[in-house]
Amino acid sequence: MGVPTAKGRRLRSLFNFPNPTNEVASRIVAAIVCSMCVTAIATGQAWLLIPITYGFWARALTGPKLSPASALASRLVAPLLAKPKPVAGPPKRFAQAIGAGLSSMAAIFWFVPGWQAGTWVALGILAAAAFLEAAAGFCLGCKTFAIMMRLGLIPQRVCSECADISLYYRH
Repeated sequence: MGVPTAKGRRLRSLFNFPNPTNEVASRIVAAIVCSMCVTAIATGQAWLLIPITYGFWARALTGPKLSPASALASRLVAPLLAKPKPVAGPPKRFAQAIGAGLSSMAAIFWFVPGWQAGTWVALGILAAAAFLEAAAGFCLGCKTFAIMMRLGLIPQRVCSECADISLYYRH
């Protein structure tokens, strides 16, 4: 193992998820996702699966760096609404990965003859989860992450900070 190259450092930086992350921006992104899912379901516009699925994959892989919704939320809207509220990043990344899987499944369902109803069910689940996050700050993916940590399915080293979020508050 040699010294990391500049290209290697840039690549690692691109695929780095912020820890902590801003809960205010996360909730705004969830509101955007919820509105896109509800719009797709209400209008039958399956093309909305493209930005929904892309957004989840972009956030899961790179955090806010390649996600237009995250850029809008974190750089423009969240600073206008409230002071940042730091929360642990790994559970949020896990939640985005679940969204990436579910939205990808919805897209695949759209192209399988006779399975289009599965698209709308998957988007309905995403809309409900996003609504809970946006309206109440209840992140289903984060709760699942915590349960998996308690069961030992996710090692403690993945998110040792999750046990003490006070580490993120600057006095």
